[in-house]
Amino acid sequence: MRPALPLVVALLGWAALGLLASADLLPARGWAWAGGLLALVAAVDALRLRRLPLPDAARRMPDALPVGVARDIALLLDNGAATLRVDVHDLHPVGWQADGLPRTLSLAPHSETRIDYTLRPLERGDAEFAGIHLRLHAPWRLWRRTVVLGTPQAVRVFPNFAPLAKFALLGSEQASRAIGAHVRRRRGEGTDFHQMRDYRVGDSLRRVDWKATARMRRLISREYQDERNQHLVLLVDTGQRMLARDGTLSHFDQALDAALVVAWLALRQGDAVGLLASGGAQRWVPPQRGAGAIDVLLRQTYDLQPQPLATDYLAAATDLSLRQRRRSLVMLVTNLRDEDADDLLPAVRMLQQRHHVVVASLREQILDAVLEDPVRDLRGAVRAAAAASYLQQRAIAHEALRAQRVDVLDVTCAQLPGALVERYLAIKRAGVL
Repeated sequence: MRPALPLVVALLGWAALGLLASADLLPARGWAWAGGLLALVAAVDALRLRRLPLPDAARRMPDALPVGVARDIALLLDNGAATLRVDVHDLHPVGWQADGLPRTLSLAPHSETRIDYTLRPLERGDAEFAGIHLRLHAPWRLWRRTVVLGTPQAVRVFPNFAPLAKFALLGSEQASRAIGAHVRRRRGEGTDFHQMRDYRVGDSLRRVDWKATARMRRLISREYQDERNQHLVLLVDTGQRMLARDGTLSHFDQALDAALVVAWLALRQGDAVGLLASGGAQRWVPPQRGAGAIDVLLRQTYDLQPQPLATDYLAAATDLSLRQRRRSLVMLVTNLRDEDADDLLPAVRMLQQRHHVVVASLREQILDAVLEDPVRDLRGAVRAAAAASYLQQRAIAHEALRAQRVDVLDVTCAQLPGALVERYLAIKRAGVL
C-alpha cells in the first residue's frame, strides 16, 4: 500500500499547521489533536482497504497473434460484495503498442465488467503476459493498493498471416492482383492436361480432341493448365542486413510476411514450397505441398530472428544445393549492398547449376524519400547526393547479377509481396522450370 495524493496533501496541511503552532499562532495542543485525528482516519482507511475483497480477473485473447497487426484483447473482472474503484492495466510484453489502457473504473457489487483494448505485437516469437495489474483505491481515497491478478499467459507471435486469411476466398488471379502483382495475359497454353470440355467459340483447332469428338459426336476440346508439382524454395537472409527497419517492423519481418504470401499462392497452384533461413539463425523446411504446408511454414518460422552477423552467401548456397537436389525456383530475399556482390556472385553461379534463381534486393524506403524531398540547403544537398551515390552503387551490383542471367528485383518492403508473386507467376507461365 502507498499513500494517495489526498493523504499527501493532508500531511502537508498538518505540517503547515505545525509551522503556525511553532510561531504561537495556533495552540500546540490543537496541532497535536489534528495530527492524531489524521493518523486515526488514515489507519481506518488503510484497514478498510486491506479488507476489501479482490475481484477475480481473467484475460481473453487468441493463442497466436500476427506481428504488426492490432488485435482485440478482453479483460474480465468479476467483483464481489464491495464497491471498488480501480485502475486497470494489462502486463503485456514490453514494447508492444496498447490502445485503451490504463482504465479507471468503479466496480459495482456482484458485477462482471469487460474491458476491451487493442494490442499490436512488434516482435515475433514466444511472449508472456505476466498478469493483470490492478490499483485499488481506499474508500476515503487516502491509500492505494497494487495487486497483480490472474495467471501468466503464454502467446506465440507469428508472421503476419492476416493477408492469407483475406485472400483465402479469392481466386489465384484475384489474390495476385490484390497483393499488387501485375498479372499478364498468357500467350499460348499451359503444359499440363487438365480436362476435356465442350468446344467453345475461339478455341484453337489444335485443342480439339478428334477421337473424343468422334466418340461424343460433338466438338470436344482439351483444356491445359500450368504445370503443377514444381518446387519453390524461399532463401531468406537472417543476417545483419535484415535488421534495418522501415516503420515499426524490421526488413526481416516484412520479408518473412512476403515469403508466406508467395508460398501460399504457390501452394494453391499445386506446387511444393520450402524455406531455408541462413545468415544468422538457421532453419530448413523441406518443400511440401497441400493446404497444411502453410501451417508448417508458420510454425517453423514464427520465432526466427535476424542476428548481427555477416551473411555467408556461399555457405547458404552450398547448404541449399546439398539439401535440395530437384530443380527449383529459388527466391533469395536479402538487403544487397555493393560490397556484397563479390560474395553473392559465386553463390548464385553455384545455385544456377541446378536451379532458377531470383534475387530480391530490399531497398530502404527512406532513400526514395530523401531523393523526393526538395533540396533547400547544403545539408539537404549532401543527403540527396549521398543517397543517389548509394543507390548507384546498388545498381552496379544488380547489373553484375543480371549479367549472370539472374532475375533481380530492386524493391522496397511494401513492394516486395507483389514483386515476388508477379515474378513467380511469370516464370511459371513461361515454363522455364
